[in-house]
Amino acid sequence: MEITISDFGDLGKRVTLVGRLDIPGAGKIDVPLKELAESKTNIVVDMSGVDFIASLGMRSLVVAAKTLVRNARTLVLLNPTPLVADALTKAGLHALLPMVHSDAEAQGLLSKYSG
Repeated sequence: MEITISDFGDLGKRVTLVGRLDIPGAGKIDVPLKELAESKTNIVVDMSGVDFIASLGMRSLVVAAKTLVRNARTLVLLNPTPLVADALTKAGLHALLPMVHSDAEAQGLLSKYSG
């Protein structure tokens, strides 16, 4: 799992993930994602390079999302692959982890939480 963090305009941070979000992958993203969530900024997680997600990977995303919700911020998943989107939906996480398919959709969602 590779993780890259960059700015997402003035609305938050973009976290780009590439690889498998399995047990080792979740281990690689847990600390950076937790620190980012605690910094009280919105997070867009670019999932287009994630080809697999396990329950531990879902947990990493949920923990970050819940931290953000407590601070009136949000986490948005950008371009999840069909396999990943299906797994998240079947796990019932689509409400806590909204999925969008373009930067513009993500910006629209995040604009509700900026400020």
